[in-house]
Amino acid sequence: MADKNRKKLDRRSLLKATAGTFIAWHSPGVLSDSASASAKKLVGRPKLVWVILRGGMDSLQAIFPQSDPHLISHRKPLVAPLKDSAFDLGAGFALHPALQEFSSLYEQKQFLPVIATESGAKTRSHFYAQDMLESGLADVDIESGWLNRAVEAYQGESLAIAHTLPIGLRGKQRAKTWYPDVLRPAKEDLYERLQILYKDDQLLSERLAEGLKNRNLLGDMEKVKRRNSFASLAGSCATILADRDGPDCAMLEMSGWDTHQNQVGHLDRQFKELDSGIAKLRENLAEQWDQTVVIMTTEFGRTVAVNGTGGTDHGTASAMFIAGGAVAGGRVQGKWPGLAKSDLFEGRDLMPTSDTRQWIRAILSQHWKLSSAQLDYVFPSVKTMDAQLIRLGSKSGKIA
Repeated sequence: MADKNRKKLDRRSLLKATAGTFIAWHSPGVLSDSASASAKKLVGRPKLVWVILRGGMDSLQAIFPQSDPHLISHRKPLVAPLKDSAFDLGAGFALHPALQEFSSLYEQKQFLPVIATESGAKTRSHFYAQDMLESGLADVDIESGWLNRAVEAYQGESLAIAHTLPIGLRGKQRAKTWYPDVLRPAKEDLYERLQILYKDDQLLSERLAEGLKNRNLLGDMEKVKRRNSFASLAGSCATILADRDGPDCAMLEMSGWDTHQNQVGHLDRQFKELDSGIAKLRENLAEQWDQTVVIMTTEFGRTVAVNGTGGTDHGTASAMFIAGGAVAGGRVQGKWPGLAKSDLFEGRDLMPTSDTRQWIRAILSQHWKLSSAQLDYVFPSVKTMDAQLIRLGSKSGKIA
């Protein structure tokens, strides 16, 4: 009994001592040869990063339709502070001035905004809409996320920058989580003692080695004051992805998009933080950026009209952002529905003209080379968008 209790205590000590330790979930793939999949290596290893913007991002503030004659009548208080300093995207659209990294990527044809998209959830409830966004199924299954199914089909490895495994990476394929701890760094001799203690325990030895590797990779993080900021987490995520043995995809999240009041100042700060995070991703991915796609989606948009407290309420259509060195960007994608009263969804929201899952299917097809059968496994209720989103000549994810 004493040995068993000591083992439990030692396991807890390990988790506390090794900052950045991964928690792995193991299970066999159903779309691959499970006996040999673990021995296969990915050639080219194109990376995929999914960022959830939790709270319902107001796309009309991010990419506002400056050529729509009804824009000012609906939201003059929100648009007036931006229109003279916004970045012109062409085709009648402009980008929020706080999104400087995005504007630079757009000029380099590495950013592709998609207008008037929806998650598929006909609801203004954050909880159900986010579950739908992560599950990707017509009937939400909180134990099966679309990204997990995609990684399963791809026979790859995934990482969530989170305390616990989010719905998007739950499922049959193993997934890992990482998040910075708040404990004081342990002394070096503790790690040496743990290595001796666990030398006959393969699982704990592997976890310890992985934790120490992450500690070395992310050593500079101790010097960062806001370690839990989106920019800092994105930078750490990119560092792990860029490692030679790093995972093939990662899932990040950024909350704070529920802007019921004082939206102008609030979104200015939000967009700056998001912009800094994408800049950190690009910087820390280094050469791997050229083979990376970053998908940014939100559960729903906001009302077209401004409310009485200088904000907007829960809406329907929003926008998704696609960025990365592998992206065929520099243009606005999607169909604009218009802001006339008769064009609005239920007379109040931006009308959706496409589903985010359609665009993600196209990305998975072109970036990871998933087959039609595999895409139907990931997103069974929608069809692939007919659009070239990945630049020609970028590496595929073929299995060797």
